[in-house]
Amino acid sequence: MVSKNIEYDLSISASYAQCEHLYMREHNTVVVTTTSGVRVQLPTKNLRPFVGPNGIQGTFRLVTTADNKILSLTKIS
Repeated sequence: MVSKNIEYDLSISASYAQCEHLYMREHNTVVVTTTSGVRVQLPTKNLRPFVGPNGIQGTFRLVTTADNKILSLTKIS
């Protein structure tokens, strides 16, 4: 049986100061609400590449397997 991948769109707006928590050892995960209202938890390491001088701004697409393994997280706008 072939399992289908699941796509979530995330709208993220966080200042640089807020993003500093992504680098603290005690914060391994972050919970984000998708544009459709679903709450998803992902490792902070997945967001770190998107932190810029102004923090994280934009819409992202998270793709997971049916058993919630992250396949990709990409910025779409």
